[in-house]
Amino acid sequence: MPEPIISVSGLRGIIGESLSPATAMRYVAAFVGTLPEGPIVVTRDGRASGPMLCDAIRAAIAACGRRCLDGGVAATPTTGILVRTHRAAGGIQISASHNPPAYNGIKLFTGEGRVAPANAGLLVLERYRSGIEPAWVAHDRLGDVVVLEDTTTAHLQTVLATIDVAAIRARKFRVLLDANHGSGSVLGKRLLDELGCTTTILGGTPDGQFAHVPEPTAENLVGVSAKVVEARADIGFCQDPDADRLALIDELGNYIGEEYTPALCAEHVLAKLKRDSGSAGAVVTNCSTSRMIEDIAAKHGATFTRSAVGEANVVDEMKKRSAVYGGEGNGGVIDPRVGYVRDSFAGMALMLDALASRQLSLSRFAAELPRYEIVKTKITLPAEKLAPGLAALRKHFSDAEVDTLDGLRLDWPKSWLLVRASNTEPVVRAIAEAPTEEEAARLCRETAEVLSRI
Repeated sequence: MPEPIISVSGLRGIIGESLSPATAMRYVAAFVGTLPEGPIVVTRDGRASGPMLCDAIRAAIAACGRRCLDGGVAATPTTGILVRTHRAAGGIQISASHNPPAYNGIKLFTGEGRVAPANAGLLVLERYRSGIEPAWVAHDRLGDVVVLEDTTTAHLQTVLATIDVAAIRARKFRVLLDANHGSGSVLGKRLLDELGCTTTILGGTPDGQFAHVPEPTAENLVGVSAKVVEARADIGFCQDPDADRLALIDELGNYIGEEYTPALCAEHVLAKLKRDSGSAGAVVTNCSTSRMIEDIAAKHGATFTRSAVGEANVVDEMKKRSAVYGGEGNGGVIDPRVGYVRDSFAGMALMLDALASRQLSLSRFAAELPRYEIVKTKITLPAEKLAPGLAALRKHFSDAEVDTLDGLRLDWPKSWLLVRASNTEPVVRAIAEAPTEEEAARLCRETAEVLSRI
């Protein structure tokens, strides 16, 4: 059996091909072996293979002599809250995020309730690949499984504490929530009910029977956009299967998108902080996220920092700088008041709070933000040609400011280009942002031409 795709924060693979119960048990046993004493939280999204994988993972935890706290179907950010609430040694979310139904995966959490950073993940990977048999315990030392009865209250209360609940209730928002048969409806419905919204839910049963391709992109949400208009909703919230990403649709049925989610939330958080305390603090995004947040930070006098791509890298930088806000351009909102995890529910609450306080529609609020266009491409390039290829790009774009934090990022006053190798295939990803789509496409096109000559 081929090995699943493994990163420092977990793994994912195709059930029955690259991901089997035996693989999951060995990987989880390696993870458990790195943790201090204490129980381990296990949750899953709604995928059909989730119960089977959960059975194997619970068995592995018990066979390692540890207690498993079973949270059932829950969102990834809820997993982080449960780890903290129950003072667990760590946590496991069973999810393949936006991948197709054939996939599933394992995401690792530390006892801080955050996705495992590089140092912790590499230690797990070393143990997994060592070939050493897991330290299974004898019959009289087996762990047990405790089912958690209430998995949403702590998360709900933490989110509500960050917003003006009364102001949102007074607006009586009409909301469409597209959970797409993932785990988002478990807390999503309760949160929107608590905020006095009239809610239409699509795919509210978390069974993994996705009504559309699960990644919340414009092409995948055409049908949902029409339903937002039909429902006369003020806003459409669209989640990925494990509900750590959030895309927006406005009241006119326009796809606002994932890049705008963290940017709009940043505008609201920083404006409120500056108004209330006179200082906006620090903000972190990864190096492939839209320049909108950098512009917003400058507008409010906030310190802005980029991290390498990846949620764990954003969180590392946020903690280092005591940031008040962080995000990723895939719709990932990280509000440290709630937790150091991308959180669609924190994003939903901040968006409703923003619209209520400003007395604006989503379309008008989005129109106030700086406007850029992003183009994302893939270019075939063997690994041995990566270094000379990046050197050629630096020479070709000699007028750009150079950043090598993660691959090669080239910056101009109003545009940027990021070229970085894929971790899973012999390609590089070229992402460009500029005031116009034509300019962003030109940067990607020139990148492909330069690399073709290597």
